[in-house]
Amino acid sequence: MEPLKVLIVDDEPGIRSGIERVLRGFTVSFPFLETDFTFDLISVETGEEAVDQIDSGQIDIVLLDNKLPGIQGIEVLEYISKNKIGVEVMMITSYANLDLAVRATNQGAFNFVPKPFTPQELRNAMEAITKHVYLKGIGKNLNKTEKQNRFQFLSVLSHELKSPINAVEGYLNIMKDKQIGDDIGDYQTMIDRSLLRIKGMRSLIMDMLDITRLESGIKQREIKPIDLIEIARISKDTVEPLAIQKNIKIRCDFPEEMIFNADSNEMEIIFNNLLSNAVKYNRESGEVFFTIKKVQEEIHIIMEDTGIGISPEDLPKLFGEFHRIKNEKTRDITGSGLGLSILKKLVDMYQGIVTVESEIDKGTKFTLRLSPK
Repeated sequence: MEPLKVLIVDDEPGIRSGIERVLRGFTVSFPFLETDFTFDLISVETGEEAVDQIDSGQIDIVLLDNKLPGIQGIEVLEYISKNKIGVEVMMITSYANLDLAVRATNQGAFNFVPKPFTPQELRNAMEAITKHVYLKGIGKNLNKTEKQNRFQFLSVLSHELKSPINAVEGYLNIMKDKQIGDDIGDYQTMIDRSLLRIKGMRSLIMDMLDITRLESGIKQREIKPIDLIEIARISKDTVEPLAIQKNIKIRCDFPEEMIFNADSNEMEIIFNNLLSNAVKYNRESGEVFFTIKKVQEEIHIIMEDTGIGISPEDLPKLFGEFHRIKNEKTRDITGSGLGLSILKKLVDMYQGIVTVESEIDKGTKFTLRLSPK
C-alpha cells in the first residue's frame, strides 16, 4: 500500500519537527487490511509553499496552522475548497476561536486540533483522518474496483459500528448494576446518548445494505408494474416514529394509485432517503409535504420540508459520496453521507431527473421526475 503523503504547514520549526517526530514511524492499521497505512512527511513554513505543494497533486493530508507569514492557513483551506482539490485538511493552531473553527469547518476541514496537543492526541487525530481518506477513496471508486475493494469498503463501515455498540453496552451495564442510584432519572443522559448512538447505527446499517444491493450485482433487479403509492405509504410508516419524536407532521398528497415499471425495493430506498432526510433536517414541530402526481407524461415525486435548508455552496456537492453538510445546526444529526449518493444513482438508473431547491432556515424541496416506459 502506497504511503499517504502528509504536508505539515507551520512557521515554527519546533512544531514542525515535533510533528515529524510523532508521525515518523507511526502507522495506522485496520484489522481487516493486511498492510498498515504509513506516511511520507513534507514540511513547509508558509502558505505560499503549501499551495505549491498542494498544486503538485501529490498530497493526501494537510496539517495546517492558521497563523502563517503571508497568506493565512484559512486562506489555504479556502483555496483547496474553491479549486475542489482532493486533499483532507486538519487545522492545527494555537489561535483557535469559534469563528475560525466554524469558518474552517464550512470550508471542508476534517477536524480542528488546538495547540498544545499531546503526541497521543495527534496520533488519534491522524488515525481518524486516515480512516476518512481511505473510506472516501474507496467510495469514489466503487464502480471501478473489483469485489475485494467492495469487501474492504463494507468491512471499514462495519468496523465503524463497534464503537457505538461498545458505548451502548457500557451504559446498559452501568444501568443494570445501578451504579449511580435507583432513580431512572439519574440515567437520563446515558439513555439519551444510547438512543443517539443507536440512531446512527441504524442509519449506517441501512446505507450499507442499500449500497451493497446497488453495487454488488448479486441481486437481480425485478422490474415490473408496481404501485408507487403503496410503497410511499410503507416508507411513511417506516419514518413516522422518527417524525413523532420531533413532533413533525408528514402530510401526504397522493392519488389512489400510481403504476410505474420499477423494482419495488429500489423505489422504497428512494422514498426512505427522501423522507428520512426531510425529517432529520427539519425543525422541531415542523412539517413535511410528500406529493406524488402525474404531470403530463411524467410522474413527479416531491418532498418538501420546513427545515434548516441548504446553503448555495453546498447544493452542488449534495449527491457526492460521504458528503455531509457540516455546521452548527447539523452537528448532532447522524448519517453516513451515502444516502443522497445512493438516491442519485438509483434515479439515474431510471433515466430520471432529481432537482433541489432550498433556502436557509425556510426549508428544502426535492423533485424527482420519472418517465413511464
